[in-house]
Amino acid sequence: MQLALPARALTRYGSRMKKFLVLYRASQSGFEQMMKSTPEQQQAGMQAWMKWATEAKSSIVEMGAPLGKAVKATKGGDVTQSPNDLGGYSILQGESKEAVAASLKNHPHMMMPDGWIEVVEIMPVPGM
Repeated sequence: MQLALPARALTRYGSRMKKFLVLYRASQSGFEQMMKSTPEQQQAGMQAWMKWATEAKSSIVEMGAPLGKAVKATKGGDVTQSPNDLGGYSILQGESKEAVAASLKNHPHMMMPDGWIEVVEIMPVPGM
């Protein structure tokens, strides 16, 4: 039995759009600075995100969400706190990871001290 999967969107050249996991990252000190922002600064940041979402809506597959603290699980069953530099994620579509990365040049996450964005292609599962 074969699963029916939704087709990827077509590019203007007729090829299938690829999906990309977009990771919003920053140093621990960058996150700490952002946590100290005023309510007015937080509201301005949210407005910038909403403006970006409106402008990028044709590329957004999933807006994503903020990410919390992490734990590390080992094959031995140990679970420990794991510091991470992940602040959130989105899933975008585009022709290449380079094209998606270039479209993020003025993304509001870049306002965060020590902030950067990582773009990773979501690969199709073989045989599906």
